Amino acid sequence: MKITNKIVIETAQKFGFDLVGFADSTTLNEEVSNLKNWLINGFNSKMSYMERNIEKRLDVKEILPSAKSVISLALNYYVKGEFSNNYQNGKISRYAWGTDYHYIIWEKLGQLISELKVIDNNFEAKSYVDTGPVMDKAWAVRSGIGWQGKNSNILNKQIGSWFFIATIVTNYNFSVSKIVTDHCGKCMACIDACPTNAIVEPYIIDANKCISNLTIENKDEIPIEFKGKFKGWIFGCDICQDVCPWNQKFSTATKIPEFLIGENREIDLQSVSKLTNSEFKKKYVSSPIYRAKAKGLKRNAKFLLEDNLETD
Repeated sequence: MKITNKIVIETAQKFGFDLVGFADSTTLNEEVSNLKNWLINGFNSKMSYMERNIEKRLDVKEILPSAKSVISLALNYYVKGEFSNNYQNGKISRYAWGTDYHYIIWEKLGQLISELKVIDNNFEAKSYVDTGPVMDKAWAVRSGIGWQGKNSNILNKQIGSWFFIATIVTNYNFSVSKIVTDHCGKCMACIDACPTNAIVEPYIIDANKCISNLTIENKDEIPIEFKGKFKGWIFGCDICQDVCPWNQKFSTATKIPEFLIGENREIDLQSVSKLTNSEFKKKYVSSPIYRAKAKGLKRNAKFLLEDNLETD
């Protein structure tokens, strides 16, 4: 039996995916050219892994030689909720309020691919969730999931930008989805709201200035130039998404129970400074917060506490 676009969409929705799009497995010449310019400017900060496997980012046939199509999938993680505005607490980016999304999406991708292989055992696939050499945002745009906003996140008219992206490279020929045009218009809300001026120009982020990078990927001390600019964020940052009109109008609650837990919305800064490595691991091993490690989370808490002292 032949696998159709409709079958993929219906099966993906059965496993909880909110959006599905299809693109031909062509080379990403323009996107990789932009990536190289971004790297030349040093905007990747210390994320050296982004400099590797350029040939795979350019051509997915370097990943799967039989590749003919790329399937992009989106999984909504939005959970409604506000922060307490208690300056003794550090704010957590919304994507990390619940269980680590990698575990959730990997399982769903496995189920989806397995079911498609039952339909046609000739179906081949390689899947990724932002942990491999695949330009997931570029493919999301190419497959019609949405357009790339000025804050570099992918935006969709129906659900905004609060979603994770998964990518499947396959040997199947699917009908391509219609590409969505840019609907940001003249809006500059995300650029104007960024407290560290990390959006150096529309669509271009300097990770050296981005609060998310500085609190998660960054392994060094936080530069003093950012004193007073973190707005209480201890892990990640949602400012550019919070102010986006598309999110303010169209955000809808996720249906994934593991994202609804919400227990990691904010953390008492003093308690973080007292965490042992074993306590940190026990508490956050299944959370995206685990990526920062105990050392990184403590550094972030110390940075915010010093800010509080100066403010007082």
